[in-house]
Amino acid sequence: MRLVVVGNGMAGSRLVSEVRARDKDAKITVFGAEAWQPYNRVLLSNVVAGTSSPDQVRLLDPRWYADHGVTVRLGVEVTAIDRDCQTVVAADGTREPYDVLVLAMGSEPVVPPIPGVERATAFRTLDDCERIREAAASARSAVVVGGGLLGIEAARGLAGRGVPVTLLHLAGHLMERQLDEEAGLILRETLGALGVAIRTGVTVSAIRERHVELAGGELIEADLVVLACGVRPVVGLARDAGLEVERGVVVDDELRTDDPSIFAIGECAQHAGRVYGLVAPGWEQASVVADLVTGADKGARYRGSRLVTRLKARSVELAAMGETQLTEDEAEIVRFSHRHKGTYRKLVIRDGRLVGAILLGETSAVGTLTQLFDRGGPLPGDRTGLLFPDLASVGGAAVADSPTRMPDSARVCQCNNVTKGQIRACWESGARNVEAVAAATRATTGCGSCRDAVEGIVGWLCEQEGVSA
Repeated sequence: MRLVVVGNGMAGSRLVSEVRARDKDAKITVFGAEAWQPYNRVLLSNVVAGTSSPDQVRLLDPRWYADHGVTVRLGVEVTAIDRDCQTVVAADGTREPYDVLVLAMGSEPVVPPIPGVERATAFRTLDDCERIREAAASARSAVVVGGGLLGIEAARGLAGRGVPVTLLHLAGHLMERQLDEEAGLILRETLGALGVAIRTGVTVSAIRERHVELAGGELIEADLVVLACGVRPVVGLARDAGLEVERGVVVDDELRTDDPSIFAIGECAQHAGRVYGLVAPGWEQASVVADLVTGADKGARYRGSRLVTRLKARSVELAAMGETQLTEDEAEIVRFSHRHKGTYRKLVIRDGRLVGAILLGETSAVGTLTQLFDRGGPLPGDRTGLLFPDLASVGGAAVADSPTRMPDSARVCQCNNVTKGQIRACWESGARNVEAVAAATRATTGCGSCRDAVEGIVGWLCEQEGVSA
């Protein structure tokens, strides 16, 4: 099999490693438009903040490709697909034939069409991070445009470097797609206490040499302007090749396009009318395609993903999942708010099942609620107790807020779909620390938010057996 993968980001690189794990003989060629080795885009805010180096967010060792017989073309963009000849054409004029082609081009940042926008830097790639870090070294003030996940992470990273930063957001509250108004308000106050000034309900009309201009003429000082205005799927290559494209490249449950030899995964793919912008769905899709193209599981199908959004900003704990915007008329709502402590917890329940949740501040309940959300099973009668794990019980047993009470079926790593049982099996095979578990299962290598849970499980297992972690 001649497999060509267009895109060497988090979805494309995962697919390549998944295929090679199943098929040692496939001829694999991967094209990456970026010159970097594949890296964890989720952790870019750590690079901006200076708490991680580019090498520390790398997904694959540079020697991996040669060691596994994979041809990699870094910094080489694919410009065309010749479907009649089953060949891709690269920007350097080379042509690569394929039996199976997988599109994993990801997304590109949305850049608003305003005067002076060329003075700003988008926050999307490792190169962007390098530019932001260089500018931050001498900046007296910074502005981040966009109060979604990426914008908040960028603003917190800059504040952590000691740069006075203002976050501007068009909507009435932060992360309006994931949070309700009260959670957005508490998040705003939490970030404010960490040095991020926030203006919501404002429109940027222009970017001047040392200022950002708002609609109405107000000027905000800024030596550095970072854009985090959202992303859109990269679909031009697929559209030019005549594939079906709506918001993303349209695929079926096998992740195939309307050309049976071409698949699409990750942020450029649209499945059942939905484009996913998080890493976990892309990795789930990569596993399905690897099963199909290698024949490891010809019945593999992708049925969509249940998303849990985690904010990766230092000193800010936030998780949101499912339908968080439903009202009291549409669902049963259980809510706890303590603004002074920066704590907000909310459950959205319909037909006795958890369909959404917000956890801001101390998030010890996130493991239990994620399990309940994933499984879609019935909830216990004590709804309030779900928000306070130390006091709750599920089905007569304590909720899974510690390794001793967590069932083996509980999913610990959402990004990589790793259960407690898999971690236990890995430990029993000799993995005695988090790094060894991560190497064997990939747990902790996505957003990193499960690291504490994995450490807890490994530590508990070592304690039970009287061995050193």
